[in-house]
Amino acid sequence: MAAADELAFHEFEEATNLLAQTPNEATTRGDQLVPQQHVAVAVDSSGSYGAEDEVEESDKTALLQEEKQQPGFWTFSYYQSFFDVDTSQVLDRIKGSLLPRPGHNFVRHHLRNRPDLYGPFWICATLAFVLAVTGNLTLVLAQRRDPSIHYSPQFHKVTVAGTAIYCYAWLVPLALWGFLQWRKGVRERMGPYTFLETVCVYGYSLFVFIPTVVLWLIPVPWLQWLSGALALALSAAGLVFTLWPVVREDTRLAAVLLLSVVVLLHALLATGCKFYFFQPLPLEPAAPPHQATSQPPTVLLSPPPPRSAAA
Repeated sequence: MAAADELAFHEFEEATNLLAQTPNEATTRGDQLVPQQHVAVAVDSSGSYGAEDEVEESDKTALLQEEKQQPGFWTFSYYQSFFDVDTSQVLDRIKGSLLPRPGHNFVRHHLRNRPDLYGPFWICATLAFVLAVTGNLTLVLAQRRDPSIHYSPQFHKVTVAGTAIYCYAWLVPLALWGFLQWRKGVRERMGPYTFLETVCVYGYSLFVFIPTVVLWLIPVPWLQWLSGALALALSAAGLVFTLWPVVREDTRLAAVLLLSVVVLLHALLATGCKFYFFQPLPLEPAAPPHQATSQPPTVLLSPPPPRSAAA
């Protein structure tokens, strides 16, 4: 009998009184009270209960208002995001440009859909400055070895170096990006990089030329050409390995021609800097040898004979 009484349903007086006092509230677990207007209780066909939150229009509106709007490209805030990188990211990307290897995509492994302009901007500025300074230092050292060389400071090389480097780092990626966009319309499977990713790849690929230009101060021609060829090979290999996953979807002829043009332009930049900024100065014009002027022979006239006294 005791067991039967325990299994029987009992009415709890406290719960009945509580529900009578608060008819607008419902009990869920234990003695917790939840306002009824915030919970909707639904009974499905199987007899199970489920709680679903009501549509919270006000919360969604607040989230949309808090979301920051994307600034326009004509504002400073738009370009500020491309300079938002730390030192570790820049060093990692420089290391990736110095150590290219097949199957290692610079964009996918180092940029990770976050291209920056901070690294390319300062790499180009440093390379232009080092080119102008080392070009002048080379002539100073040459004058010390050979006093016949005439030297005067060539400040215009700073302007020439800056114009050449920045034009190459922006115009060539622009042309490459435009070509890949055009080929994307021909070959639908091609997925080219964005313009900023292309600029970032070219900017970091120029870093290897900075120590190379410093090594060109050593007046050993074969060492200069060897270091230049090594830097060109590393830089061009990084570009080829990065562009290959994109151009391989195109025809073989178009892919080979495009990569050949990329390497050729890179080689023209390196050789042009070598010949322009490190060309030997012309020797000072030597003074013409002193020539003895010919003088007419001196004619000695004999004095007339003395007259005799008789005459």
